[in-house]
Amino acid sequence: MASVLVVEDDQFVRSALIRHLTEASHTVRSVGTALEALREVAHFGFDLVILDLGLPDLDGAEALKMLRGITDVPVIIATARDDEAEIVRLLNDGADDYLTKPFSVEHLSARMAAVLRRARSRSGAEPPPRMIRVGGLCVDPLRRQAELDGVRLDLTRREFDLLTFLAGRPGVVVARKELLAEVWQQSYGDDQTIDVHLSWLRRKLGETAARPRYLHTLRGVGVKLEPPR
Repeated sequence: MASVLVVEDDQFVRSALIRHLTEASHTVRSVGTALEALREVAHFGFDLVILDLGLPDLDGAEALKMLRGITDVPVIIATARDDEAEIVRLLNDGADDYLTKPFSVEHLSARMAAVLRRARSRSGAEPPPRMIRVGGLCVDPLRRQAELDGVRLDLTRREFDLLTFLAGRPGVVVARKELLAEVWQQSYGDDQTIDVHLSWLRRKLGETAARPRYLHTLRGVGVKLEPPR
């Protein structure tokens, strides 16, 4: 079973979640604010965080970004908001899944099981290579650092994961469906999500879609990364 942190300020919802998770044999800690959540995550090792967005001290979306600055623990967003653009933004910012309130305990259990399976699968995988070099691009997966021509790149978590995945397959065209599955850990999604991240990544690599150097998009096929010619 898992160690779970519930971040929820509604006492009724919080109590119901604690009761359900405890009955399912999970170890549960709970807090009602974003700052308390950050302190908990900094001091305890959790397998999963269930994060409400409507917190009294800090919006859950901002709390998610702060969490991602200190941990890769899987996060399921629990929200009453159903705006698609916001959901996409949360997934891009590092959420592993989301649930729209109200939801059943069965639905929560199924989503938790799926997220935990993916997390355990990643942790059991072979360690990443020490260094990846493609032209003037140098990516260090273990230290999570990347440089271009000796200059450190300031990348977000998702940008780094996308760059590492493509750089590890130089010259290979990767389908968008594969990028969603391997980088975003999703079997579904919007191509716009990938396009936005590729655009941000191109900007940091000093190129554009019209004048690519490393990142090349093959319309209707996928994306490849290769050294400049």
